[in-house]
Amino acid sequence: MKPTNPYRNLPQVAKVLDDPAFAVARTNHSASTLASAVRSILDELRSEIERGSATSPVSTSEIAARAVKQLARQDIPTFRTVINATGIVLHTNLGRSPLCESAARAASHAGSGYLNLEMNLDTGKRSSRQDAIRNELCALTGAESATAVNNCAAATVIVLRAVAAGKEVIVSRGQLIEIGGSFRIPEIMAVSGANLKEVGTTNITRISDYERAIGPNTGLLMRIHTSNFRVQGFTRAVELSDLVALGKKHNLPVVDDVGSGALLDLAPFGLPGEPVVSESIRTGADLVLFSGDKLLGGPQAGLIVGKAELIQRIETDPLMRAFRLDKMTLAALEATLRIYRNAERAFREIPTLRMLTTPQSELQDRCERMASRLRAIPVLSVGVHPETAFAGGGSLPEVSFPTVVIAVTPSTINDETFATRLRTGSIPVVGRIQNGKFLIDLRTVFVEQEDNLIKAVIEAISN
Repeated sequence: MKPTNPYRNLPQVAKVLDDPAFAVARTNHSASTLASAVRSILDELRSEIERGSATSPVSTSEIAARAVKQLARQDIPTFRTVINATGIVLHTNLGRSPLCESAARAASHAGSGYLNLEMNLDTGKRSSRQDAIRNELCALTGAESATAVNNCAAATVIVLRAVAAGKEVIVSRGQLIEIGGSFRIPEIMAVSGANLKEVGTTNITRISDYERAIGPNTGLLMRIHTSNFRVQGFTRAVELSDLVALGKKHNLPVVDDVGSGALLDLAPFGLPGEPVVSESIRTGADLVLFSGDKLLGGPQAGLIVGKAELIQRIETDPLMRAFRLDKMTLAALEATLRIYRNAERAFREIPTLRMLTTPQSELQDRCERMASRLRAIPVLSVGVHPETAFAGGGSLPEVSFPTVVIAVTPSTINDETFATRLRTGSIPVVGRIQNGKFLIDLRTVFVEQEDNLIKAVIEAISN
């Protein structure tokens, strides 16, 4: 008897599409998308037959169910809410600063409707989209004027282009940093059209080095905060006040790139080392550049504060249109800055500040309560112990601070498998692995996420 051709057992695409399993899928997907999913499953079955791994004929309903599951996987967004259990507050890979509630609400409202982005409602005439954040930043920093672009690298480019294109920018060799994503300060400067002039050495730069470098083609003097590293030992750097005095002597603007953008002094909380923007303005810097999504705790932005005449030159540069912020980011930024009108409120409501300054005792209590819940899962060994944390995001690189972690060890799977299942589960959780244990630092876990964290652990164990 002639053997049956197994390929003939595969149904036609049209027959599969008639299956009731597609009833809901039809409301979310086009006919061509559904057909493509079915063809993909049929191709998989043909491959199984070719490899000899097909055990028995597959029914039409089974093929339809597999296609629907495939479509459901495709519907999962690429960007998903993640539970950050690493304890790294400004985790670059996880989006740095989470927005405070009022900022997230402002961005949502701005994006879901119309707003007076460039209209003065009192006069009915066109206005600048920068006005709202300009007023807040000037009040908070003491600057004459302010503007914003889409990140701090863009701020550097447009400042150098508007103020020193075709001229020399003098920078200490020890400040020529590389920021995340392999972006280097010399390369960013080159894009701006300014010419970099290095002075000093890696570890020592004196004010005399700057003065000797000043010539007829000097455009400005620049200080760049080494936000993501420190040089220690036999070192010397020029104080901003000395650089400002030299700039005034030679009628040259001084630009201070402070990086992380602290509007409040974090030293009282054991987090020293980050320059406060208002101090740079008081010292006399003509322009100060900083990020919006680091210690400021707002959305991604490059903020520029300083002399009104220089800000005007920046805003009239043709490149400003390419670098300007969209309406949702501006709304979130304004809402964040408004909270800084009251320092106590800022530490209470801005997640980044609240996480960085959470008392050790509070973390200990939260971890003990969470550990008790995790111990109810039979296959887990759970402990609580002190650890060390860092801010992340290129901020406070040499400053560690104490934290408390929950160390979880599953008996049924190894730590790597556990971490992978947590990261790829329906509720993604990212933590740390150390000495065969999965560490959970609740410093960066919102209280309202704790129930989902438990669910994610149970799912990872039972996967």
